Amino acid sequence: MINTVFKSRLYKAITYSVLIVSIGVLGYMLFFEYSFIDALYMTIITISTIGFGEVHPFGTGEKLFTIGLIISSLFIFGYAVSSFSEYLISGQFFHQLKVKKVQKQIEQLEGHTIVCGYGRNGKQAISKLKNYKKQIVVVEKFEGIARQLDEKGVLTIQGDATLDETLLRAGIMSAKNLIIALPSDADNLFVVLTAKQLNKDCKIISRASKETSYSKLKIAGADNVIMPDKLGGSHMASLVVTPDVIEFVDRLTIEGETTANLEEVAINGLPEKYIDKTILDLDLRRKTGCTVIGYRTPDKDYIINPEASVKLEAGGNLIVLGRPEQIETLRRIF
Repeated sequence: MINTVFKSRLYKAITYSVLIVSIGVLGYMLFFEYSFIDALYMTIITISTIGFGEVHPFGTGEKLFTIGLIISSLFIFGYAVSSFSEYLISGQFFHQLKVKKVQKQIEQLEGHTIVCGYGRNGKQAISKLKNYKKQIVVVEKFEGIARQLDEKGVLTIQGDATLDETLLRAGIMSAKNLIIALPSDADNLFVVLTAKQLNKDCKIISRASKETSYSKLKIAGADNVIMPDKLGGSHMASLVVTPDVIEFVDRLTIEGETTANLEEVAINGLPEKYIDKTILDLDLRRKTGCTVIGYRTPDKDYIINPEASVKLEAGGNLIVLGRPEQIETLRRIF
């Protein structure tokens, strides 16, 4: 809001300045038959109070017109200087320079993740992505929060995520993933629809508060829909039914590059000699100490605890379990 007020005052000051110059030039040309160059010269030396000298000897009409031009220009340029000084002192000028710098950085990104909303869920998502050193762009509506994120070094776009313009500024056309964590299901739905139209290849993960919103978000194009309240309740119930299993699963961290116990290995990222070979041929257990606990086929079917004879097809993924040091060895080798 404050930024808009400052911009409005600056635009007014610029408009008034151009207007007074135009009035001066046209006045000298129309009323006193000056050429355009002479009229412009007289206008500039008059409003700038330099006063080198008149092009022609002044008559009474020219003197009165010039007096009016001087008085008007003093008020207008005083207003212009005041507006610009206030804009500069308030920090808006430097803030705008920083916004442009951030925008240039975003335009250079490719395959990044956009997170809409820095609420509870958005904050957790950003923390996880930063642990994995993923490129992130945050879209936040509130200016105060956006500035805090910017000060922390997070690329941030301040604006309404439901607007096409805001998503385009965040680099939706080149983004690989979009996480929508806005508090309103209606807003989340609108962002899903907008994003799918702008970039159909972008993977969209949306938050939902109500059961009725789940199917709508899926139909709109969300690849995954997460209901935090439902997950929380289910987790608490599981601690009653199978406490040891849940405690064990909670210890299987996927926090980041140094604390992970679970890792996803893309078959396409393996050396070519392993394509169309079996899990047994990969021999992960002997080489890294890790164990294959899952396999996702190219058709996105999941096999839990796959047999050693399962063929590694291009486009598939392995889910691997190991201690942090074993996961580190896996990353180093493969």
